[in-house]
Amino acid sequence: MTADYQQAREALGLRLRELRINAPGGRLTGPQLAARTGWAQSKISRLERGQQTATAEDLEAFAKGCGSPEAAGELQEMLRGVESRVRPWRRQLAGGHRAVQNAHNAEHAAASLFRGWEPAMVMGILQTPDYARSVFTRYAELQRSPQDTDAAVRSRMKRQEALYDPSKRFHIIMWESALRALVCPPSVLLSQMDRLHGAIGMDTVELGIIPLAASLKIPAATGFWVYDDRKVVVETWHAELWIDDTPSVRTYLRTWNVLRESAVYGADAHNIINAARRALTTR
Repeated sequence: MTADYQQAREALGLRLRELRINAPGGRLTGPQLAARTGWAQSKISRLERGQQTATAEDLEAFAKGCGSPEAAGELQEMLRGVESRVRPWRRQLAGGHRAVQNAHNAEHAAASLFRGWEPAMVMGILQTPDYARSVFTRYAELQRSPQDTDAAVRSRMKRQEALYDPSKRFHIIMWESALRALVCPPSVLLSQMDRLHGAIGMDTVELGIIPLAASLKIPAATGFWVYDDRKVVVETWHAELWIDDTPSVRTYLRTWNVLRESAVYGADAHNIINAARRALTTR
């Protein structure tokens, strides 16, 4: 959890406590508010201390319980500020994957330099439609979210138009394991490798691959994107982290640069892709 996210959550908690203490009918205790909302008192405490992230429905019930229903809009605006940093998948995917892809498309449109690291699968900006379809289907099953797979694939393919924009640059690093992970049928993965071969020759793309046998200065952990030098998006199992505080962005840039030291490019990257292809066709 980033420091700026926790500070935003604590600020929301302080505002909640202020509403309870200054309730129009007189100060409410935690147990009194819990009785009005039907919650455990411990939930009131966690929300006010910034130890639990409220939902929009929680904030509406809290404001109503305090006798200040008109404050719900203000509280929900503060919540949107919190969630601009941590975006739980259960909320983002409530309507499917397309909305998430559209949000990323907007960020891509506003940036010109992209640095990305992906240890487990092919980076989205380089995925074929069939590969992306397999990924979206599996994540929808995992997150138990609506399957709008075709719409999500179309949105991701729309983003790839930026690869042909001469004003943009994509500096991508992937671990060799991403080329071997069968998150899709073998035939789809073979076509995906052809796509990667072609990407290496693009003038807007610098594609590096870290061999499995390479010496690593740091562990090959979670994948992330850096937009210009101002924002980082990190995907975890429960949420996306959107990070824009300067110290944290600099940490990710240092991480990317350290990982890049272990990557190979050009003909050497082609050789790794070919080795993965041979391994797949001889299974």
